Amino acid sequence: MKEQYINLFTDFGFKKLFGEEDSKEQLIAFLNTLLPQKHQVKELNFTHNEHLGATSLDRRAVFDLNCTSPSGEHFIVEIQKAKQNFFKDRSVFYASFPIQQQAQRGDDWNFELSAVYTIGILDFIFEEDKQTGRNEVIHTVQLKNQHNQVFYDKCMFIYLTMPNFNKTEDELDTDQDKWLYLFKNLHKLQAVPKRLQTKIFERLFEKAQIAKFTPQEREGYEASLKYYRDLKNVIDTAAMDAEKKGREAGRQEGREEGREEGREEGREEGREEGREEGREEGREEGRHLERLTIAQGLLDVLDDLTIASKTGLTETEVAQLRNAKLSDIKP
Repeated sequence: MKEQYINLFTDFGFKKLFGEEDSKEQLIAFLNTLLPQKHQVKELNFTHNEHLGATSLDRRAVFDLNCTSPSGEHFIVEIQKAKQNFFKDRSVFYASFPIQQQAQRGDDWNFELSAVYTIGILDFIFEEDKQTGRNEVIHTVQLKNQHNQVFYDKCMFIYLTMPNFNKTEDELDTDQDKWLYLFKNLHKLQAVPKRLQTKIFERLFEKAQIAKFTPQEREGYEASLKYYRDLKNVIDTAAMDAEKKGREAGRQEGREEGREEGREEGREEGREEGREEGREEGREEGRHLERLTIAQGLLDVLDDLTIASKTGLTETEVAQLRNAKLSDIKP
């Protein structure tokens, strides 16, 4: 392995540096760069990272990190390596568990809740940001009313879209900048950058050295890194294929439209509606093909349920992939 330090977008790397008892100081320092002043964290306790629904029919939630402060605030911290359908729905679903579990038995409970924060560190960009051209790194989401005033401040979602963070070492002005730089670049570094030579970061770099891992830790990290790279390669390949097919479809569509324009002037309005419908159908087919391609690349490393949750496919479609060629599965 050429890297000096671990990749924080691997499950192993993230939990090694932020999810162990002796990593609490680093986790608290990172969270405090994102949280409002009134909810700054001084201490944290790790809790079970798996929560089951109230009945056997409810789905379970498995968090990367789940912790609470002594004053009762809940913090869900997750690494999301790839874009998936209904990602926002999943975040809201996960946040509902620590909310529901604050319920107290008896008639004396007044429904007062502690704050719940969901922090997502994303290795992808939201689709709406691509469409609008925004390149924001930090997305803070709260419940607001029609006047854009905060209606409820105890449930907050903070998403970090890491591909949008492009600051160099010389541009790191705040602690928040330094943490974001670390998440994106730790595995590329060969030494502690000058601007990160403080006690909190040096301790993290010490723990992140791959050369100091035990054989068991190294084996676990290499497996986690392989999964991350395989997933990344499948997604990148699917995206390039979809883009190539989209360009070809666009050229063909343009040629067909050019031939028809001279003959169908009286039906321009109807044709425009048909073209738009056709483009939308083509886009949807392309998205479905991309999901199928990603799922096909994961068949050897994940079970059907996990693949379905990560790609947005149904378990039936994933099962069909195991016994059929990709071209046999119709969108």
